[in-house]
Amino acid sequence: METVKKLQKLNELSKQGTCLEFFSAYQEMDIDRMMSLCDQDGKVAFMPLGEQGQGTIGTFGKTLWLTLMDCFPDLDNTVTSSVVEADGSVTCQVKIFGTQAKDFAGIPSQGLRFESDHIFIFHFDAEDKINRVQVNWNHENFQKQLGL
Repeated sequence: METVKKLQKLNELSKQGTCLEFFSAYQEMDIDRMMSLCDQDGKVAFMPLGEQGQGTIGTFGKTLWLTLMDCFPDLDNTVTSSVVEADGSVTCQVKIFGTQAKDFAGIPSQGLRFESDHIFIFHFDAEDKINRVQVNWNHENFQKQLGL
């Protein structure tokens, strides 16, 4: 029984490590490293954007993250907590911040800076690749910080 508990704990630590590696790659704007941790056909949902904010990780997610990196060249993040849930998913609370240098998603650039708390929920496949990501944040506050 002790061995089973240790293996479960190792699996939990491995999943949390994958999530932290994802955010480290995001911080370094290394999209290839971010994508290497994911199932490209997995699903991503940027919750405040509704149905328009959903797609595959390897296409929609990658495009959105690349656009963010381009429009916010000093984009950065700080993981404030990471919890393995009972279903094996990992919930991360992350502060994301940066200065807008280009127009983004209909928001004209005014050179303003944003700082936004995000919640990422990562789900994993049998090989511990990220196969589903849900991202939530206060979109109205994000827009307000950028001058809308």
